[in-house]
Amino acid sequence: MSLKNRPLTLTINNQLYGPIDVPEGLMMIDFLHEYLDLTGSRLGCGQGICHACVVIVDHDSGVSEEVRTCITGAHYFDGKKVRTIEGYATVDDAGQATELTPVQQAFLEHYSFQCSYCTPGFVTAATLLIERLHKQPIKAEDLETAISQALENHICRCTGYVRYYQAVKEVIEKTPGLLTEEAK
Repeated sequence: MSLKNRPLTLTINNQLYGPIDVPEGLMMIDFLHEYLDLTGSRLGCGQGICHACVVIVDHDSGVSEEVRTCITGAHYFDGKKVRTIEGYATVDDAGQATELTPVQQAFLEHYSFQCSYCTPGFVTAATLLIERLHKQPIKAEDLETAISQALENHICRCTGYVRYYQAVKEVIEKTPGLLTEEAK
């Protein structure tokens, strides 16, 4: 039994792709890896549990969300705007990173990875949290809960959670406007 191909058109990291004939049922992680050579999102568990494979989908409504690519078919993304880990840093014309995002830089400074397999998922979760806080700041007293909720679905087999948490907390505390003033 062969899979039927269907065209797929989407925007990834501000670049339009397609239409590309893609087999129905092909998971997005496989499309990213095999068709576009975007291998930053990782296939960890293959069951949507570890979240190493997540990408950001930016909806026209202005809402952005994490989507697990190992359990979501590529055609779900047809017509959508997607950001992968490869699209976060600033790059030059040769495709070399010239400036990391504050989250990426903090992860390096805190050595927030061991084997680094899960790191793209954690960077994605932290990126979304910070974007959300830019739109809707929270009280400093709610920061620990917000970070925990943003990262809680991500699994690190090396148990590097403390460093991930510390890096995210530092970025939020150092970025003006993400935390509201305490009531006096």
